[in-house]
Amino acid sequence: MIRLKGLSKVYRSGDLLVPALRQVDLEIEHGDFVAITGASGSGKSTLMHIIGCLDRPTAGTYELADKDVSSLSDDQLARVRNRLIGFVFQSFNLLPRLTAVEQVTMPLLFAGSPDRRRRAITTLAELGLADRIHHRPTQLSGGQQQRVAIARALVTAPPIILADEPTGALDSRTTAEIMDIFVRLNRERGITVIFVTHDASVAAYTNRVIELSDGEITSDRRRDREAPVPLRPAKERTQA
Repeated sequence: MIRLKGLSKVYRSGDLLVPALRQVDLEIEHGDFVAITGASGSGKSTLMHIIGCLDRPTAGTYELADKDVSSLSDDQLARVRNRLIGFVFQSFNLLPRLTAVEQVTMPLLFAGSPDRRRRAITTLAELGLADRIHHRPTQLSGGQQQRVAIARALVTAPPIILADEPTGALDSRTTAEIMDIFVRLNRERGITVIFVTHDASVAAYTNRVIELSDGEITSDRRRDREAPVPLRPAKERTQA
């Protein structure tokens, strides 16, 4: 599904060229559950932005769903993002004046999808927020806000979800509840999930951990897809 070949990214700071990625080769298969880890400045966020079609590489190629997207226009990249990728961020990125159902309806509005409100309500209900659809962000806990953000990412049924430190602003119990959701989306719906995280306990939920250092992949470890993960039974989970 995702294939990077010789991918490099260089930023300019005045007269100085700063390499963020160096000749990265990477393939991610449909249904993978991947954590991208590394120290600050290792290039993991840059890699996530390129995979998410939010940035372009300086050199190399990026194939997404068998299409080279390396040199697409901004409008073309926006269409690819809307069709194939859902985003979840640490800061939730919710609009303060919109209710939960309005937040989740927005991607469907951009896509021109019919029956938007019903689909948004259904998705929120699937994430345990049926009684919160008319609440604004300030009326929701951190865990509930992140569930709204996940619903917004899911509502267009993308095959890929990119999550940038999605549990960074949450406590340990709520982190476990949010990670349970991602595990089930991957296992039950076959969604390809890619995390950027510095948290080893979050990376432990995935079946593949890619480590970056100085813009290069230094480690790419897989574990048995059927191996147990720290997933709690449904009866033990509580709504965040």
